[in-house]
Amino acid sequence: MIDSLTLDQLRILIAVADEGSFSGAARRLGRVQSAISQAVQTLEATLALTLFDRSGKKPVLTEAGRSILMDARQVVARTDTLRAHAGAIAGGCEPELALSVDPLFPQPVLMESLRALSKAIPHMPVKLITEGLGGPEQSLREGVVPFAIYALLATGSRDLHVEKLIDVEMIPVVAADHPMAGEPEPVSQEAVEAQTQLVLTDRTPLTQNMRGNIFSPHLWRFADIGTRLDYLLAGFGWCHMPVWLVRPHIEDGRLKRLRLAQSNGSRIAMHIVRQHSRPLGPASQWLIADLRKRLAEG
Repeated sequence: MIDSLTLDQLRILIAVADEGSFSGAARRLGRVQSAISQAVQTLEATLALTLFDRSGKKPVLTEAGRSILMDARQVVARTDTLRAHAGAIAGGCEPELALSVDPLFPQPVLMESLRALSKAIPHMPVKLITEGLGGPEQSLREGVVPFAIYALLATGSRDLHVEKLIDVEMIPVVAADHPMAGEPEPVSQEAVEAQTQLVLTDRTPLTQNMRGNIFSPHLWRFADIGTRLDYLLAGFGWCHMPVWLVRPHIEDGRLKRLRLAQSNGSRIAMHIVRQHSRPLGPASQWLIADLRKRLAEG
């Protein structure tokens, strides 16, 4: 009997509950009241439950009705999502927007673009992988994502399609209460080498020989930038960090920007990278265009 349950019945149940009457639901749905009443009765018979108490002037949901109403809302919402998703795919959109992004890329900009994407292409599933160094390129080459945003200095990516997106400013920083924060500037090479440097690392073979921006023999290695930031703030050492990420901590006095004899900072170019043989779908193209626009506007 449950197989005869229809989405139309569930939509009518929701309309009656929202409007508070069969007549209100009829006006909302453009039906005659008798059709609404009959649909509710059929639904109750199908479920073997009384969904409304009709003893008063207006129908009131029973305890069972309130429970079924919550399920009905979920089913209808999921169905609407499925319909929108299928429509987007039928219109040429990729089934899922997948990308790998180096966490050095300004995440607030990416968030705003993804928020705008969800309005432009509703219900588009997103698979966002944040991984540093050789991770994005490995995901790209393995076919996990159709495009990635990362710094070419980590791998070279010579056989891939590459377009520059932004330069990310990196600066040396340390916790305000760390001994290095009290060193005369520019901080000497000897003073730097005496302290622990916090560096990023990964397990991909693409970056095994990479040693850029390493100035100290005393290293702590981290697989993700968020954990490294936590240890930086806790005073475990110093490191180069993207300005967008550490600016709030510098402004509130928790971190200090360093000026080193060897380095006063650098700029890392972030690129959009994809396989030559794999063109991007409409959602991917939309996101990239929106990122470019937001980055250009500053």
